[in-house]
Amino acid sequence: MAVDAVVAGAGGFIGGHLVSDLLSEGKTVRAVDVKPLDQWYQVHSEVENLQRDLADLGASREAVGDGAAEVYNLACNMGGMGFIENNKALCMLSVLPSTHMLQAAKDAEVGRFFYSSSACVYAGYKQTEADLAPLKEEDAYPADAEDGYGWEKLFSERMARHFREDFGLETRIARYHNIYGPEGTWDGGREKAPAATCRKIAVAALTGETEVEIWGDGEQTRSFTYIDDCVQGTKMLTRGDVTEPLNLGSSEMTTINNLYHLVADIAGIDITLKHVDGALGVRGRNSDNTLIQKYYGWEPSISLREGMAKTYEWVYDQVKAKYNL
Repeated sequence: MAVDAVVAGAGGFIGGHLVSDLLSEGKTVRAVDVKPLDQWYQVHSEVENLQRDLADLGASREAVGDGAAEVYNLACNMGGMGFIENNKALCMLSVLPSTHMLQAAKDAEVGRFFYSSSACVYAGYKQTEADLAPLKEEDAYPADAEDGYGWEKLFSERMARHFREDFGLETRIARYHNIYGPEGTWDGGREKAPAATCRKIAVAALTGETEVEIWGDGEQTRSFTYIDDCVQGTKMLTRGDVTEPLNLGSSEMTTINNLYHLVADIAGIDITLKHVDGALGVRGRNSDNTLIQKYYGWEPSISLREGMAKTYEWVYDQVKAKYNL
């Protein structure tokens, strides 16, 4: 059966929000994820929900079905830096759904195919200082991607490009920069820095234990992109005419120390940071939005403080409920 949109990885954080947004447009949607339905972050009864392992070509063909105006491939193994650094092979196995969804989309002659890449494709030698120049799209080459996860993303970008050039499949690519917000992973080891920060501050606020652990010296820098901006940017790129990979991220850079203090201020508490060993990733990373502004006049609309306030409110409720605090 043909639908307006197929979302692969729909049980994940970004996928769940994307499905919700497509439904608000009146689209018919097929949502697909490898996880059992009760493990999806959001389940929408109005769509066709399939639990399928897209590492299998047959499952990818079933997911795409008779075609769609838009196919969004968000399916991959990923998490925060602790997960990425300790699961390189697992991250690289995401090349299977990346490959098979492209094959299925080509054969079904879908209208547009979106691939979710990552800032982890950027060369490590460009990210050795905290106060770095924002990363331009050209900085992915000469290649020195994040080991495991970043290399799979960079390879799949190239594959999407060649499916467009060789087979005429209209592929579009965004390089996500640290997407965060409610309805995502906030504990268990796969959470990213914004959610982990909100969890730790929520525990501090609820227990009064205001010494909070942070990995490294906290002076590493990042930019973070709120989920609503990510979803709107994803649709814009998918439906637009630019075929090259584009940064989809905020250019509002912060240190991780400042991120913790920002959330503590939102929570209305004072904290003491305890610096401990942990996975750090690159020293500095920030999005250069020159090209996306040139082509689409786009910049994220939600500030870090506004987005973290919304995220903290949601994570606080999860922490309070789970731990009976």
